[in-house]
Amino acid sequence: MYKCEGQIPVIESERLRLRRMERSDAERMFQIWSDPEVVKYMNIPPFASVEDTLEMIQLLNGLSESEDALRWGIELKEDGQLIGSCGFNVWELSGAYRGEIGYDLGREYWGFGYMSEAMRMLLSYGYQTIGLNRIEALVDPRNSASRRLLQSFEFTEEGLLRQYQKTEDGFVDLLMFSLLRQEYYAGGKAW
Repeated sequence: MYKCEGQIPVIESERLRLRRMERSDAERMFQIWSDPEVVKYMNIPPFASVEDTLEMIQLLNGLSESEDALRWGIELKEDGQLIGSCGFNVWELSGAYRGEIGYDLGREYWGFGYMSEAMRMLLSYGYQTIGLNRIEALVDPRNSASRRLLQSFEFTEEGLLRQYQKTEDGFVDLLMFSLLRQEYYAGGKAW
């Protein structure tokens, strides 16, 4: 189900709602983004304050308005609690028709299938609404949970990008995963 709320559409599944993150979400997202275990493979330091978190939410919302990125808060429909975020870090329609996804989830919600449910909505939106041909994910090679998630959606691990990103600890390697539109629709199994 798609409905537009400003520049960021609201998308719903059985248990989740993907929606725009608001100023009032800063405290909750700070709890998630300040957890060293959550940000461990995001190649960013844990957030230091609610104010930093609010600035990030405002930045992400601004990037959505200029159509440079699109980031949703992942909300549990049963109680309205934000449990993480997901979206498109970047996309490119002219020529490549590709987009790169990213996601995070509060530690207390790991292992319940929430990210798989959010991923189904992300993929559907990317292929059906944005019109992408290729969806990519860059993953720290040590992040086995993210690798398993992508493999469960039949993403192909294309290879290692050596020293691809600079962090405060130096350069890090990332794995490139991708899923093509034709693979998404193959055999009628668009998740």
